Amino acid sequence: MNIFIAKLAARTTGDSLRSLFEQYGSVDSAKVIMDRETGNSKRYGFVEMSDDSEAKSAIEALNESDFEGSTIVVKVANPKR
Repeated sequence: MNIFIAKLAARTTGDSLRSLFEQYGSVDSAKVIMDRETGNSKRYGFVEMSDDSEAKSAIEALNESDFEGSTIVVKVANPKR
């Protein structure tokens, strides 16, 4: 399942995002989206988890929780169009 995470702290990295979600199961990938021009975080990212039940547990537990000083939004990612 692909998970969308918004309102990340500017300092959040893919590694810290991976560590957060690994508390709920196996993480296939974790990335924070960066602005190509400035190199700064766009303050959102994606985590891929292959086990849907683990992913749903992570979404329920982490949505609107505090992570690195920001209240994050966590939900199922919309498929690419």
